[in-house]
Amino acid sequence: MPSTDVPPAETVTAPPAPAPEAAGPRRRLLTRRSAGLILLGGGATAAGLWQMGRAGTDTDGSARAAAAFDDSYRGRRIQGATGPGGAFEVRVDGRPLHLMRRADGSYLSMVDHYTSHPTARDAARGAVDELDGQTLRAHPMSTEAKV
Repeated sequence: MPSTDVPPAETVTAPPAPAPEAAGPRRRLLTRRSAGLILLGGGATAAGLWQMGRAGTDTDGSARAAAAFDDSYRGRRIQGATGPGGAFEVRVDGRPLHLMRRADGSYLSMVDHYTSHPTARDAARGAVDELDGQTLRAHPMSTEAKV
């Protein structure tokens, strides 16, 4: 048989791993860009919290407390005072008008719930405007509706 001269198989090895200092520049954990974004986010958060703390205050910084009132508006008697439990109650011609206090300190009424009013008195006047001569009916869940 003819002799086949096969060269011996060469062994292939992986190149050696580079030394850590030769791997390239090490990435910094905090770059100028990330530090700027952190500061920007912190500033925005602080501004938002400051505004939330100012909700319910007037422009001079004093707390906006609902003042008691007893007025006549468009021939209707509107009254507002702090009731039992510290809740502010408003009545139109002796019937309760349910008001909701918003996070920004303004008020909504069940009659005129599309418009925000800066004070409870303004919300009662808005409800009288919406009623336009009609009688305010008691809410089904109020104690007056069960009597």
